[in-house]
Amino acid sequence: MRSETARLDKIPGPPPRGGLWRESFGLLEPFRLALRLPDLSARRVESGLPVMVLPGFGMTDRSTWLLRHYLSYIGHTVEGWDMGRNHGRVPELIPKVLDRMSAMASRHGGPVALVGWSLGGYLAREAARERPAEVIRVITLGSPVVGGPKYTVTHAHYVRKGYDLDEIEAQVAARDRVPIRVPVTAVYSRRDAIVAWQACIDQSNAVTEHVEVAATHLGLGLSPDVLAVVADSLAGKSLKRQTGSDAV
Repeated sequence: MRSETARLDKIPGPPPRGGLWRESFGLLEPFRLALRLPDLSARRVESGLPVMVLPGFGMTDRSTWLLRHYLSYIGHTVEGWDMGRNHGRVPELIPKVLDRMSAMASRHGGPVALVGWSLGGYLAREAARERPAEVIRVITLGSPVVGGPKYTVTHAHYVRKGYDLDEIEAQVAARDRVPIRVPVTAVYSRRDAIVAWQACIDQSNAVTEHVEVAATHLGLGLSPDVLAVVADSLAGKSLKRQTGSDAV
């Protein structure tokens, strides 16, 4: 983990597509996970939280199966987002996430925790921004909180669909003028070959605690290091990392 601090003035751009081969290292995470099972099992809690887990772009609840089952195992009440594939149309998805989040909060009689992988994390943040009374905590895994898809390898897909990425970046920045008022744990990795790690750094909300891990983007939901961070964050433990604009 890095301890020095710095301010990010510019994001160099999306990761080069030529680096996508590095994501294959995520296939090693299950082996590392097996070695860490005793440590991860020790993170059981007596009174868990209601937790909703949101998948990344193009993914469904199947992609978060291991993460959800681990959190259930250690004592939380966990649900997927149950909305099929994450098609990436954020304006359409946010109201649906809000409806499902509100229904879950109502069923459990209190606020819920939101864990989002990649684009799922962005949606989780926006849900918390709009209805902070219904959210106790947000955890993002490799989520592009700056620029939308502009600093991800999916940027070409959005361009082909006719989206103006500069306009989307401006819209994301405009939304960020309304501060998030619930704790956020932002997990990022410099090994990420899908989302520029710099785009995962939240310099606008002082409630954000950043944690750097050594994992690929596709391995974030399988990494024992990430599972430990998520478990500790849900337990309300301070991860002793720099926060807000002082991260990295």
